[in-house]
Amino acid sequence: MNTPNVASTVFIVDDDEAVRDSLRWLLEANGYHVSAFSSAESFLTAFDEKTAGVLIVDVRMPGMSGLELQEQLIARKSSMPIVFITGHGDVPMAVSTIKKGAIDFLEKPFDETDLREIVARMFEQANQRLTQAKAQREHEAMLGRLTAREQQVLERIVAGRLNKQIADDLGISIKTVEAHRANIMEKLQVTTVADLMKVALAKPEAHT
Repeated sequence: MNTPNVASTVFIVDDDEAVRDSLRWLLEANGYHVSAFSSAESFLTAFDEKTAGVLIVDVRMPGMSGLELQEQLIARKSSMPIVFITGHGDVPMAVSTIKKGAIDFLEKPFDETDLREIVARMFEQANQRLTQAKAQREHEAMLGRLTAREQQVLERIVAGRLNKQIADDLGISIKTVEAHRANIMEKLQVTTVADLMKVALAKPEAHT
């Protein structure tokens, strides 16, 4: 297997040292960088929301459980892909974690081939989420170049208002509206109203 094409880490959170060691050995043997923690609390202390990585976490641990850790990451708006491992199979629990965004749910002892495949899939998803986040930042930065008045004009263009209607709405002249439109087109790097609409309405897809 190739090293993941994202500069990233597999984070392992499990209170069982033997499980941590076996996972580390398996994943490092496949070219992954691994960072292991014995508790959810120690992971959260070291965790940076900007870190690009994937998380393998035990469901049941002393102190904060894996499910509670998932809730904490959701609250922090982390998009890090998660897979749960547990020695206590629980189908409703599995459904709950996956509905909240987990990639998968594996019972101990887990199959090594399955784990490798899941981690590869997790990194694919991490890449997709990073690409989406970058596109969202670029889109917001582009729209952020507009002045408050230009944003008002753009909103009305998107709503299908004509120049005269926009002028009436904002209490400005038609020529001023036209000047704002020209500035908007230049700042958003478009030459047609159709392209302008595409940029204005562009919404990178939410995580799935």
